[in-house]
Amino acid sequence: MVKTIMKDIFFLGQKSEPASREDLQVGRDLQDTLAANREACVGMAANMIGVRKRVIIVNMGMFDVVMFNPVMVRKDTPYETEEGCLSLPGVRKTTRYQNIEVEYYDMNWTKQRQKLSGWQAQICQHELDHLEGILI
Repeated sequence: MVKTIMKDIFFLGQKSEPASREDLQVGRDLQDTLAANREACVGMAANMIGVRKRVIIVNMGMFDVVMFNPVMVRKDTPYETEEGCLSLPGVRKTTRYQNIEVEYYDMNWTKQRQKLSGWQAQICQHELDHLEGILI
């Protein structure tokens, strides 16, 4: 179901709680909401649709990947960039890493480990920040 985008800074600034198998619908809602906002958005965290759970979705080009309880386990090659967010007005400067590795559970609740670089790594890092209540 397409959800309304959360813009409440207090809510967005709170850390998210671990997700469980009972939160699979949150992943489906993220898929629908990202698809509905495709022209302005390439990733989302569950708190952006009003759910404080550790669930994100990242556009990988031809498809989107939903990640439950994602954890960045490796990072290298920092760089400075600017990012916008569907939940926040304007653009802000931040430091990202060119290459990351992330562990997560997929929609089948199977543990995955994926290496990301470039644009996909940047999107993932932005959404991981959302889970920590970091507003970029």
